[in-house]
Amino acid sequence: MQNGVIYGIDIAKGSSRAQEAPRYAVAVLEEGEVTHYSMLRRHKILRMVQKDRPVYIAVDNIYELAADKRDLIHFLDQLPESTKLVQVTGGIHQRPLTRLAREHHFTFNQFNPNEEAEACAVLASLGVGCEVSLFEDLTKIKVSRARSLGRGGWSQNRYRRKVHGAVKERSREIESILRKFSLSTGFDYTSKVTEGFGGYVRAEYTVNARRDRVPVKPSSSADVQVTVKSVERDKIKYLPLKTKGRKYTIVGIDPGTTVGIAILSFEGELLFLQSIRGISHDEVVKLIAEYGKPAVIATDVFPIPSAVEKVRRSFSAVVGTPGGEIRAEEKIALARPFGYSNDHERDALAAALTTYKNYKNVFSRIEKRAPKHLDVDKVKFHVIRGASIEEAIEKITPSPIVRKEVRSEPEKEEGANVNELVRKLREEVSQKNSQIKQLKDYVAELKYESGQKERTIESLEMRIKKIRGADYLKVRKDKEIGIRDREIERLRKEIRKVSKSLKKQRMQTRRIKQIHKKEMKGEGLPVKIISSFAKEAIQHTKDTYGLKKGDLVYLEDPSGGGPITASILVESGVRAVIISEDMPYAALEQFYDSGIPVLKGLKLQRVDDFATVGPDALDRAVFEWEEEARQRRKEKEHEQFKSMLDEYRSERRRGLV
Repeated sequence: MQNGVIYGIDIAKGSSRAQEAPRYAVAVLEEGEVTHYSMLRRHKILRMVQKDRPVYIAVDNIYELAADKRDLIHFLDQLPESTKLVQVTGGIHQRPLTRLAREHHFTFNQFNPNEEAEACAVLASLGVGCEVSLFEDLTKIKVSRARSLGRGGWSQNRYRRKVHGAVKERSREIESILRKFSLSTGFDYTSKVTEGFGGYVRAEYTVNARRDRVPVKPSSSADVQVTVKSVERDKIKYLPLKTKGRKYTIVGIDPGTTVGIAILSFEGELLFLQSIRGISHDEVVKLIAEYGKPAVIATDVFPIPSAVEKVRRSFSAVVGTPGGEIRAEEKIALARPFGYSNDHERDALAAALTTYKNYKNVFSRIEKRAPKHLDVDKVKFHVIRGASIEEAIEKITPSPIVRKEVRSEPEKEEGANVNELVRKLREEVSQKNSQIKQLKDYVAELKYESGQKERTIESLEMRIKKIRGADYLKVRKDKEIGIRDREIERLRKEIRKVSKSLKKQRMQTRRIKQIHKKEMKGEGLPVKIISSFAKEAIQHTKDTYGLKKGDLVYLEDPSGGGPITASILVESGVRAVIISEDMPYAALEQFYDSGIPVLKGLKLQRVDDFATVGPDALDRAVFEWEEEARQRRKEKEHEQFKSMLDEYRSERRRGLV
């Protein structure tokens, strides 16, 4: 019996497809004791599940909990990872709940929802039913930004680099975890990374394992979020629960780099279906043994491949082959009702189902003729191994118990011990001889496979030599032509770029020549341009073009300077400063005090870092500035005289004078 908490649920009022939410009866089975809850809604049950974290939630029909597949997925997403949804009446082919109860020696009132919920919980604890699986054995992990970066401002690039760096760091941590997980368990994974400025925009990982086995959990921080989701199946899959004891099974195998394994019971119920990449022979044997004792090891091809034959010998099972090739359409038709994920699972399932169909009529006769008190599966097992139905029944019919008197003579006890020892040694020798024979057969198979591979290698080498002649030269020629075409295109782009730059330079040269002609004729005076009213810009102009006494300068942006910046131009002995916008008052006063004209709105003729101004326009602007400077000096002297007079009058009032 399954340990842990088990929930049995049955609908008590309403329907999952009705507009009004239904109510349920819940039976909680824990350590042999049952607690009943009546008329609960689904959200209340989910809160109880999150608290108790049951092993199973057992129902007789999954569509009592959800209206459709999408609603069922939503319900499963809200369950803890360790909780499984079980349909106790079976998978695709369901059996009545009352019949299952009678087979397990208890009865219940099928018209009482509480008793029906308890029956579901009890049957699940006995391993009856199928786990409802809506997700593939694939898990998607996505590492991305936790927030949108937006348009941003001056610090946008620094913020973007910080977020992308955090995504990259978290992605590397998760990849390290997945690498260790892959090495320890054999489950592989793939990754897809989108790079961004300073790191990763996102990283996506696909792990070939169920979500509850993957050691990465969803998380979120200020900059990074990690989502972990299972991949939905196309259709619902029912996985039988493991029951107590070893069943006899029919196993279909599709060998290769990726091994497909399908395991059926003698009732035709699918116990296991999966394809595993890079699995070893020992791991295949161990996996099959977990689901029971294989009576038949089947394959979909004839003759049986050596890899399948090795598995068959490990269990001393009967070989199952179709006797010919199975067409792809037949495989699809056989496997479609059970569902499969890839061709490997389809071929393995088709092999197992073909073998089951071959024995189905024999199994029906056995079920009719075998006594009820006997284990019918054992009878089927012996029939598969070559016995008739009567012989199989006779083999497993228990013989009457014969009581023997225990002899107490010492010599008889010693004789019995010696006989027992001889019997054990004979059994051990027989077992060793069987192992030696199996190993010899295996060595012979390996030698045959090695010879086949050597012949294949020789054939391929001859083929390569033939191909290398003409094809190799053609490929090399095409490659060289491609390289030259790309180089020609690159040079053409370079020529276009240089031509465009040369054209621009010619235009600039023409305009500079015009400026020089005006200077020579006395029609224009040279003006040196300073990009901004700052120490660095003034020093750049000094270093590049020189700044000497009598030069005219033009400040493109006069807004940032002060008295100290102005004093640099004053010390350079410039003739005048030309501006197009207002200058700070303190800097303007410095120029006024130094007698250097500051001319605003003077029209210039400009080419890059050079410009000219007409002499007449300059003389008029200087004359106007001098008149304004003279007026400002008068006003300043008047203000000083007035200040001195006010101060004298103040001192007289105080009696100081």
